[in-house]
Amino acid sequence: MIDFSVIVPVYNRPDEIDELLNSLAGQSKKNFELVLVEDGSSKPSNEVVGKYSEQLCIKYISKPNTGRSDSRNAGIKNASGRYFVFFDSDCIIPSGYFEILEKELNDNYTDCFGGPDNAHESFSGVQKAINYAMTSFWTTGGIRGGKINMEKFVPRTFNMGFAREVYDVVGGFKDMFGEDIDLSMRIREAGFSTKLYRDAFVYHKRRVSLKKFYKQVNIFGIARINLYKLYPHSLKPVHALPAIFTLGSIAVLLLSFYSAYFLSPFLFFTLLLFFDSLTQYRSVRIALLSVVACYIQLYGYGTGFIKSFIEKIVLRKGLEDIETLKRIYK
Repeated sequence: MIDFSVIVPVYNRPDEIDELLNSLAGQSKKNFELVLVEDGSSKPSNEVVGKYSEQLCIKYISKPNTGRSDSRNAGIKNASGRYFVFFDSDCIIPSGYFEILEKELNDNYTDCFGGPDNAHESFSGVQKAINYAMTSFWTTGGIRGGKINMEKFVPRTFNMGFAREVYDVVGGFKDMFGEDIDLSMRIREAGFSTKLYRDAFVYHKRRVSLKKFYKQVNIFGIARINLYKLYPHSLKPVHALPAIFTLGSIAVLLLSFYSAYFLSPFLFFTLLLFFDSLTQYRSVRIALLSVVACYIQLYGYGTGFIKSFIEKIVLRKGLEDIETLKRIYK
């Protein structure tokens, strides 16, 4: 049996898949198969896959468009490995990734692992800024960048894996916002171990525009309340910080009409983000973009969180969807 089955859903992203496959072809250890699931794309990746057919063991599956969760589940059903590894199509994998992963599993085995992400030197300034916003302690508390204790880390599907035995007991991904967090919670509740492998990182492009980034983080905020309804203990204070920041910003702006001094917290926070990013990337342009990306991350997530909180918690709308998920999966 193959050691690892790498499962990647793709939708209209042949250029990204080319970069991903090129990085997989350059792995120092190739004890894996690739299960690439084309989710009803109008721009399929079949020609790209053909380029790497002799360098990689690839299973290329084409199916109607049913979403990323169903695509990942289809990949699992066609996988041969003892361990499933999930990447997003916009990832680039460092050449020693599977060598590191194998060593970690041999020395410090876990049923389910998650790894952090980083920005590749080839990424655009916007992509590096978005990466900063999503991994910085000042915006996410480090929960997505591998800077926190392992027991708090929740694996995400841009860099996640679990043993076949986990799937046999827990099942696959749900068709919902926050599907990777939901699966991680079910894995823990089933008694399986979950760990962060800090050295098994990937380069994650994320969104290539600030507009798309806003839409993405807004959905994250909405998803957090849905997950809270399913798993009340999963909501931590750090998850509410963007919403508190958003409401606090409104209060500060209103108070600034009485005195400009009330804007000083904005100035301090902006300078903090700017110089922290400047220290990391050594680029004034990227530091400025990082400030913009951080405010988009906080306000996008915060408004999504607030909107969903009002609808699901205060007005109790849409609870039938949550109850349906509970009946099916719990």
